[in-house]
Amino acid sequence: MSEHLPEGQYVELDDTMRVHYLDFPATGPITRSSTLVMVHGSGPGASGWSNFKQNVAAFNAAGYRVVVYDQPGYGYTSKPTDAVYTLDYFSGYLLGLLDHLQIERCVPVGNSLGGAVAMGLALTNPERVEALILMAPGGLEEKERYFQTEGIQAMVKYPMGSPEFTREVLESLLGLLVHDNAHVTPELVAERWHILQQQNPQVLITMQVPNLTHRLGELKVPVLGFWGTNDKFCPVSGAEHLYNGCEDALVHVTTQCGHWVMVEHTDYFNRQCIDFLEHRCGR
Repeated sequence: MSEHLPEGQYVELDDTMRVHYLDFPATGPITRSSTLVMVHGSGPGASGWSNFKQNVAAFNAAGYRVVVYDQPGYGYTSKPTDAVYTLDYFSGYLLGLLDHLQIERCVPVGNSLGGAVAMGLALTNPERVEALILMAPGGLEEKERYFQTEGIQAMVKYPMGSPEFTREVLESLLGLLVHDNAHVTPELVAERWHILQQQNPQVLITMQVPNLTHRLGELKVPVLGFWGTNDKFCPVSGAEHLYNGCEDALVHVTTQCGHWVMVEHTDYFNRQCIDFLEHRCGR
């Protein structure tokens, strides 16, 4: 076990993919039927725990089982150097994890890339998704639009594993993810740096996430969305795509917030999600 990142359980989904996950049972007096599956975003040193460690306890206390996993190419999960990391590739392994854990239906909670993967699962396997919680999800603009943002330009400037990609570069990148740099703690930098040493650039080089805006109307489940007005990775225009395109969407646009609403406004995020889960799921 790393001093920086907890190690949970592993499942071999095929010859090339060993998925790492943490499984947290409900701790509250009431056990809810829904299971939340946390789907993290992209970037150097990314992992499920890094994205969602501040949210798990609140959801558990509200009665929800929470599964936090590392996507292919990230965290402690396998990182094939010959794979093409398409949206179907990511969502296919999420489906495999659900099958392994015998989770028939879930609520994916997805940030950035994870939001696109959550939508991908809901579009290809709608019977497995009860609702969606999305924080600045990818897949709502063309690739060229994302590459115009300050955050993506900074992220691709130095390839992972190159001598130029120093700990200081990582800290600077993490600062772009938030509006308030106080959230970039030494502990966070150490945690992400630890995982970065195990990463290879294949996942970022080959990542292919299509623009799903034209398919949002196919999402028939309730959608809860969050966006920060200071997001430097996913343009806030995506929030408008969500509430215009989805059949049943509630979207919070938050000032003084970057790409990580669940980190910068933790209590607010947790409360809004729990209220949504209790009052809008399964209607």
